[in-house]
Amino acid sequence: MTEADRLESLTEIINLAAIQQLPKATEHFVSDLHGEYEAFDHILRNGSGSIREKIVTLFVDSLSAAEQTELCFLIYYPEELLMEKHLDAQDWQTLMEQLVAVARYTSSKYTRSKVRKALPPAFAYILEELLYQYDADFNKEAYYNAIFEQIIALDTAPLFCKELAFLIQRFVVDHLHVLGDIYDRGPAPDKIIDRLMAFPSLDIQLGNHDILWIGSFCGSLPCLANVLRIAARYGNLHLLQDSYAIDLSRAVAFSRKYYTENQAFYPRHAVDALSAEQKEEAMLLQQAFAIIQFKLEAAVIQRRPEFAMDDRLLLHLVDADRQTLHIDKEYPLINACFHTVDPNDPYRLTKEEEMIINDLMAQCQASIRLKQHLQFLTEKGTLFHQSNGNLLFHGCMPCQENGDFMAFIFGGTSYQGKELMLFFQDCLTASFAAPHIQDDLATDMIWYLWCGEGSSLFGKKAMKTFERYFIADPMTHREQKNAYYTLREEEDFCCRLLEAFGLPATGHIINGHTPVKVRKGETPIKANGKLLVIDGGLSRSYQSVTGIAGYTLLSNSFGMTLAAHQSFTNRKKAIDARIDIVSHKRLVVRQSERILVAQTDIGARLQKESSALIDQIK
Repeated sequence: MTEADRLESLTEIINLAAIQQLPKATEHFVSDLHGEYEAFDHILRNGSGSIREKIVTLFVDSLSAAEQTELCFLIYYPEELLMEKHLDAQDWQTLMEQLVAVARYTSSKYTRSKVRKALPPAFAYILEELLYQYDADFNKEAYYNAIFEQIIALDTAPLFCKELAFLIQRFVVDHLHVLGDIYDRGPAPDKIIDRLMAFPSLDIQLGNHDILWIGSFCGSLPCLANVLRIAARYGNLHLLQDSYAIDLSRAVAFSRKYYTENQAFYPRHAVDALSAEQKEEAMLLQQAFAIIQFKLEAAVIQRRPEFAMDDRLLLHLVDADRQTLHIDKEYPLINACFHTVDPNDPYRLTKEEEMIINDLMAQCQASIRLKQHLQFLTEKGTLFHQSNGNLLFHGCMPCQENGDFMAFIFGGTSYQGKELMLFFQDCLTASFAAPHIQDDLATDMIWYLWCGEGSSLFGKKAMKTFERYFIADPMTHREQKNAYYTLREEEDFCCRLLEAFGLPATGHIINGHTPVKVRKGETPIKANGKLLVIDGGLSRSYQSVTGIAGYTLLSNSFGMTLAAHQSFTNRKKAIDARIDIVSHKRLVVRQSERILVAQTDIGARLQKESSALIDQIK
């Protein structure tokens, strides 16, 4: 090793040691976004209330509450609000000084190198000077004033302020965790994924609705039928047609040919106004794809006896006159739409049904934007993630009532616990790599993840879609939850689950998937704070039940804080009325001493790098 190389290594060792003494950066946890792009975008822009907290801290004595709110919203939405500003030179300078103060405060826990990389290229040099103005009140006061004066004189103040606002948004959250269910129900999951693809640092734990869309690209016909049925159910067919260029005209023509008026199949909770024609199309398509779905699912169930799902084969139990269904007893049928079901061969697709579903699969696999989005999800997404001693996954760990992990045999091998999740992950990777193969175990496992008893994403004994459509008796609709949802209230069980993943008992389990029914007194904090559920109902279709618009979680050097959100109507109304959506923040975990980078996963990696360098120079 040359002397120059040795000095370079020594400098890096010093740098790595110093970085480990910085405060831990902020992690932001979100879940169950369900296509609600504008609400999600607002949560990202305000950092689940973090920006407001910092502005209050900085300007509690110098700005009124209304002025603080105005500054908050200018940072959230600089594109709109800066266009409204008609300020004189002094006011522009005051605004720039305020924004610089917030940017300096939010960037203070990062290294200068990391801050420099985040700066917008057009203003990088100027911003670096302003963010590190150690002697602004003395030798360089005129220097800094000259910067502001020239920015104003060159009519660049609005652009400069906009870049500062985006920089603050970037600094307030260092890493984003998305705990699944980006798709379905809401209108714009595609915009959410576009936003995530541009986010600098994130991980994704896939949800059951995400898996359904991935399966639709990977060749799983029953997954695709479910996607189409759900899109019709929630009046979101435009997502397929407009965003992903899927032509539904043949399917619409088919549904008009065979299906008729059926009130039970009109769109539910459609978030956007639909015309009478759009509602009718959705009603007819939902009937058509419900029947196609049941037929396609039967094919998987019949070729995969290890799935143990024969009780989901119900079409052959419909009597000849299509008036009753015999399961354990006779049930009168409601909303019947069995127009394409052959009583002699009920699970056989008609030639038209086969043509339509195969055509739609080909269109999905040919959609460039859909492929980009699902490839991003598959590359970034996992079924669980371990981060800083915490265990993140969307749904559940399938368990027996005594707390033991349930074992399932697939392909002749038994899986349970962590190994079960890893097996599911391997299937997902293998299926995405060969989307032209439709009937292999890997692809069938993606559909199983949607609705199978052993799925860590579904978490129930059986999915009762058929019964909910066609049987009036509500007792047949009940979907028995896995024992996990009772066990997760127990601290001892949560500690054992963490241990099974090699994590310390000081860690936490973070889940989504199950809306927290605040109206009924439910709480997102389980097992004395050992487990946190951050699906409080961001989807508008849930909010009448939950009573709030979702939970998010922030983890910084001081501890963990849950943020409860108010309902978010739309971006324009929020801006016009200056309505923020964080209604309440609750500290869940308080650290007695501030957490440093050295105590995080990043710190462990830095220490490993440092040790390797020390060994080299010895």
